[in-house]
Amino acid sequence: MYKSFLAGLLLATLALSACSVHKIDIQQGNIVTPDMLERLEPGMTKRQVEFIMGTPLIVNAFNGNQWIYFYRLQAGDDAVEQYHVILEFEDGKLSRIEDALPKQAGEAGPATGH
Repeated sequence: MYKSFLAGLLLATLALSACSVHKIDIQQGNIVTPDMLERLEPGMTKRQVEFIMGTPLIVNAFNGNQWIYFYRLQAGDDAVEQYHVILEFEDGKLSRIEDALPKQAGEAGPATGH
């Protein structure tokens, strides 16, 4: 009886040691695609911009004419990807786009001031 208990305990220990801990991916913020940015045009109203981009994560408390879209992904393997897009308005119309989206191979660096 004692030997079968030890054998079962050893087998259970080996089975559990083979398992690894799975870490989940954690996403926070706004997902912004290059296609969304291409649809933006200077002179669009805040409502038109919100239709394309969704609600911004941050509206600058000191400057209501600046919207910030921020995204962060922490993968289970601890790799971190993050980017932001800042939109500025003058007289209720889109006037400036600053993006720091991850670029695909062969693309230039971050675009600023569309």
